[in-house]
Amino acid sequence: MRAFFKGTLKMNKQNLLSVSYTKIIITAVIAFFMLLTRGSHVLTSVSLPDASLALLLIGGLYLRKAVWFALFVVLATAIDFGAAAIDSIQAFCLTDGYWGMLPTYAVMWLAGVWLSKQADSTNIAKYATASVISTLAAFVISTQTYYLFSGRFPDAGIVESMQHGWEYLPSYMGFTAMYLLAFWALTKALPKLHNAIKLPSSGSIA
Repeated sequence: MRAFFKGTLKMNKQNLLSVSYTKIIITAVIAFFMLLTRGSHVLTSVSLPDASLALLLIGGLYLRKAVWFALFVVLATAIDFGAAAIDSIQAFCLTDGYWGMLPTYAVMWLAGVWLSKQADSTNIAKYATASVISTLAAFVISTQTYYLFSGRFPDAGIVESMQHGWEYLPSYMGFTAMYLLAFWALTKALPKLHNAIKLPSSGSIA
């Protein structure tokens, strides 16, 4: 009996280590692509479209826990402020309205968490619905918080602010959709890998 419990404990420890390593790898990959595509383009001189929103949805899908979300928020913020320190043009959006990025990111993350709870997280109808609704909500939140709280439009109320920024919607939705579609195609091409890393949630931060 003692040998049985020791074997079970050893197996549980190995499983926990496997989960931790898998999540660390996922975190590293998401962080790499955030660095690669975010406004400052830290790792490349090529102006790639920002993949942050898509990456946060993917993070919610695979990682789920709030501690990982907080990590990516810190990373995104560090990239933005680091870029602003190097190039003053990058600081244009760093106003009081920048705090609106927190609920913006949260919308995408929660969409990923919702997908993670579905029996088939890559079901095209559910995946597309979650992607479109969350991206549109993220656009409205980020746009409205900027126009209302940045201080650059002192006379703008909610009605006036709703009339601005819509010219950015096609690119905002389009680039995020492009990345999310590519990710969906990858999960369909590698279903075993997707199912292997879509691990059940546990009580630990890992």
